[in-house]
Amino acid sequence: MEVAISIKHKKMLEDLLNTCKQNLPSVNVKLIEKAFQLSYESHKNDFRASGEPYFNHPYEVAMIVAREIPLDDISVISALLHDVVEDSGINPDFISNEFNKEVSEIVDGVTKIGGVFKGQEITQAENYRKLLLSMVKDVRVILVKFADRLHNMRTLEFVHPQKQRRIAKETLEIYAPFAHRFGLGAVKWELEDLAFKYLNKEAYEDIAKKIKDTRKDRESFINKFTKPIIEKLKEHKINYELGGRPKHLYSVYRKMIMQNRPFEDIYDLLAVRIILEGNDPNECYYVLGIINQLYKPIPDRFKDFISIPKKNNYQSIHTTVIGPDGKLIEVQIRTRKMHEIAERGVAAHWKYKENLASSDKDLEDWVSWVRDIFENATKDEATKEILASFKLNLYQDEIYVFTPKGDLKRLPLNSTPVDFAYEIHSNVGDHCIGAKVNGRIVPLDTRIHSGDQIEIITSKNQRPNKSWLQFVQTHKAKSNIRKHLNKEEEVLVESGKEIWEKKIKKLKLSFGSEELSKLARKLKFDNTRQFYKSVALDKLNLDEILNPTIEAEEKPERELQFDKFIDIARHTAGGIVVEGDQKGLAISYAKCCNPIPGDPVIGYVTIGEGIKIHRKDCHNLITMLKKGDNRVVPVTWPKSNGAFFVAGIIIKGEDMPGLLKDISNSITTYQNTNIKSVNITTGDSLFKGTVTVYVKDLEHLNKIIDRLKKVKGIYSVDRFDADH
Repeated sequence: MEVAISIKHKKMLEDLLNTCKQNLPSVNVKLIEKAFQLSYESHKNDFRASGEPYFNHPYEVAMIVAREIPLDDISVISALLHDVVEDSGINPDFISNEFNKEVSEIVDGVTKIGGVFKGQEITQAENYRKLLLSMVKDVRVILVKFADRLHNMRTLEFVHPQKQRRIAKETLEIYAPFAHRFGLGAVKWELEDLAFKYLNKEAYEDIAKKIKDTRKDRESFINKFTKPIIEKLKEHKINYELGGRPKHLYSVYRKMIMQNRPFEDIYDLLAVRIILEGNDPNECYYVLGIINQLYKPIPDRFKDFISIPKKNNYQSIHTTVIGPDGKLIEVQIRTRKMHEIAERGVAAHWKYKENLASSDKDLEDWVSWVRDIFENATKDEATKEILASFKLNLYQDEIYVFTPKGDLKRLPLNSTPVDFAYEIHSNVGDHCIGAKVNGRIVPLDTRIHSGDQIEIITSKNQRPNKSWLQFVQTHKAKSNIRKHLNKEEEVLVESGKEIWEKKIKKLKLSFGSEELSKLARKLKFDNTRQFYKSVALDKLNLDEILNPTIEAEEKPERELQFDKFIDIARHTAGGIVVEGDQKGLAISYAKCCNPIPGDPVIGYVTIGEGIKIHRKDCHNLITMLKKGDNRVVPVTWPKSNGAFFVAGIIIKGEDMPGLLKDISNSITTYQNTNIKSVNITTGDSLFKGTVTVYVKDLEHLNKIIDRLKKVKGIYSVDRFDADH
């Protein structure tokens, strides 16, 4: 993509490329130029709250990644593009094709993390940090997000005060501690100070003023303190950099609050840092010896983080000594490599071959992975390996999801809305009938992901379903479902047993336990409990089983069923519409053909009985018309917005496991057809039954009948009418 850019933007691109070349192990100039142009083109018509072009934001984020958290060129490209998917509607596949899959995944990860906090109240900061880690597989997503947040904090003054506080709180509680965990000291301090500025402006300005007012005195004292140290270091020919340690306002404020002491008593306002250019840790102890000879150390202020690094791999010697005029001053001694790791954390591992150690359980796997690569490969190989795929394996086996109120719940990977429902309360799980994930209704077996917001829909009539056991993940969900199913089964068994005993008593029959077991096995049940359950669920015709010689009078029963069915069907459709001048006449339906909504129909004007509605293919009607009796009027079933008719289907076939599920799937998967009712009876390994469904028209009904005929085990499918 070639985009015409101004001289100003050419200079910006040149500065970015130079920064990359200075700090990164390798630079793909063409890809960075391409990303620069795509980002510029995507944002050229957008502006920030400050009024400056929006493109300045991704550009500055890329500069932070290149200069302050120097990772690799892939990270710089991802930083340039981190907002194009969300703001410009560019497809992630497009980024993958134009750049590569890594860039696409990092951009997608940064976009998702940004969406997590929208409208959420921060109640469990540590869980939010785990949530972020659970959402990403590539550590560079987190690091680009740090850079994004850092630039947003640097330009927060232009945002509405209420939003300033929300973003500052989020930064202080989540991003700053997170940056510390990754060892990004410089980023952590700046994020804390910027957040402090917007959360407690009065205290921030007060401490800033006091530090500024005492600056000259401090500098004069530090010069006096360091003069003999500098002479000794030169005498011993040690290469070093010496300077005052920058004082971070938020750390001063925290010490004042935690120690309940005034500004003047915070001893480490006076501090110097000695950075040794050689990378031998023993040299740090040598310099410590020099300082202890010049000034008296305070034993309980000594900390050796070289022998025992902090859990984020920070290494340094901290000692406090009594300087001129009896004032306390803190001295930090570290090598250049230790300093870069302290400031840039995980990013510094790209640069140094390092034997890492960590006591932090959460980061243990990650640290081991990095150590193995560095120890078992040459530097070039290690760099190539890490840059190709720096993966996290911290919280990939769990997900963090939100309630509608913003509370976080932790669940195993591959959990579903049912697991979430039981995590809230067993009562919510038991009555869970549906779920919304991020505002959209989804099936109960949908896999949910970190960052999803889930709302459970309940119904007092809903009960746990056996099929739930096929997809739930949590022990809590499984045990509650099983508990309910066992209880429900017990009720069914007792109910079936009662029905059975009443039936054999009525027929004056006698069944011992052995005879009953034989009957159950003959009917293909594993045991009598299953037999009783089928009786309770009305799946067996006990009259046929107990007295097969006496045939139930099926025709009248069928006619009764049909009469009931056509009443429901006609009522659901609404009244027939009569055209012409006969509208006032009474309407009834001809018994000879029993028209059902959806049938092509015609009205016949009778003498004394109003209009009779016939099917157009009715034999009686055709006979009357042939005789020249032409008292017909046009009629139609009512048509409304996508109205559905109730239609009946008679199905016969071989009774086999899972058949009801196959019938249901065959119907509901065609144009989302809804089933109104199912009535199926079994006997002698066969079944027969009726299904009533909602259909748009006869074509819709015929398609369903055709689909049912293809179901294994079904040998007869007919439309339910008076002849069946």
